[in-house]
Amino acid sequence: MNPIERIPIGSTGVEVTRLGLGLAPIGGLYSPVSAEQAYATVERGWDLGIRYFDVAPLYGNGLTESRAGHVLSRKKRSDFALSTKVGRLLRPGGGEDQGIWAEAADVSPVFDFSASGVVTSYEESLARLGLDSADIVHLHDPDDHWAAASAEALPQLVKMRAEGRIGAVSAGMNQAAMLAGFVRTGQLDSVLLAGRYTLLDRSGADELLPLCLSRGVSVIAAGVFNSGLLADPSPDATFDYAPVDRETLDRALAMQRICAGYRVPLRAAALQFPFRHPAVTCVLVGVRSPDEVEDAVKMATLPIPEELWKELDA
Repeated sequence: MNPIERIPIGSTGVEVTRLGLGLAPIGGLYSPVSAEQAYATVERGWDLGIRYFDVAPLYGNGLTESRAGHVLSRKKRSDFALSTKVGRLLRPGGGEDQGIWAEAADVSPVFDFSASGVVTSYEESLARLGLDSADIVHLHDPDDHWAAASAEALPQLVKMRAEGRIGAVSAGMNQAAMLAGFVRTGQLDSVLLAGRYTLLDRSGADELLPLCLSRGVSVIAAGVFNSGLLADPSPDATFDYAPVDRETLDRALAMQRICAGYRVPLRAAALQFPFRHPAVTCVLVGVRSPDEVEDAVKMATLPIPEELWKELDA
């Protein structure tokens, strides 16, 4: 797989590289990241040819957008694709619990999938980024907000696309079923599917991926390590943001042993696995350091024999 190959999103003019960088970690996910390290992480991705970057207001309570923008606002705008998300506004006071972010903030996210909330969220994101537009805008985690997201937020994004204010309309979730519902509206160019088309959880292939393929909707696969387990299986690892259970850990360790027999790191197989489905356009990998960026590119390009895939599938 060529990680810097450019490929279109749906039928839009937006192009992403096959490997994209998910920048939630540079907002201090679980542990602090210095501003200098955050900037260096984005720069290293750029140096290695990555041209798709994903952010959100939620990440670090705005910190990821500010840090990514510090670097990307200095690049030629037509040279890269950027996605951000709508559905939460950052406001002072008690909002959504943000215990996973290690760096203090004077704002917290509040869900808002109204049409006006979408416009406000987008404008505030652009201000933090120092950019005049985003290429892809995802509805972010509308799990408990289907009514507002489908009746207000989605039509507002479609309007913004028609006006040329954004390039592509998308939705990003940790589940496949509701994403399929959004795809059926006929208004999405892409979906960001997190953790549901991986070596350990292939539920996205049951309905969502075939539906996207049939409708020309691009799939951006994220969470390919299932929040860490497939990068480094151990009793201390997390699976879908929670401590891993014994059965799932044993499955991951068995996959690791199979990969070792072929001298392939498990994380290489985990990163490349989604590309085996023709609906998948791009894989997003979360990174917090230049070393992690370099490793992601290396794992994306490592040759993997077909025999290994057959054993993992079994």
